[in-house]
Amino acid sequence: MPERGEVWWIRLDPTLGSEIAKTRPCLILSGNVFNRLRRTIVVVPLSSSPQAGAPLLVPVHCDGRDVVAVTDQIRAVTKQRLDRQLGVLSANDLEAVEQALREVLEL
Repeated sequence: MPERGEVWWIRLDPTLGSEIAKTRPCLILSGNVFNRLRRTIVVVPLSSSPQAGAPLLVPVHCDGRDVVAVTDQIRAVTKQRLDRQLGVLSANDLEAVEQALREVLEL
């Protein structure tokens, strides 16, 4: 069962337009109670390509690599898209992503 703050490989295809595609690491954002009860989870994809640029591209460290959380690509996905767990974000990195999402979503 995925838990908040974990990073999982998730199959994001098929996609449309400018959505991030293919199987890639994603940060689980939804709370653990929802993750257990719902068939979907809320995630933010991670990417190793672009340079960091808050609040849209937040630098985080995962699986020994520096990557960015692409906060404008937040989405709900079915748990059927989960492949395997990759790691867990540090509390500081998770807080940085949460802060960026507050800015992007104007919360």
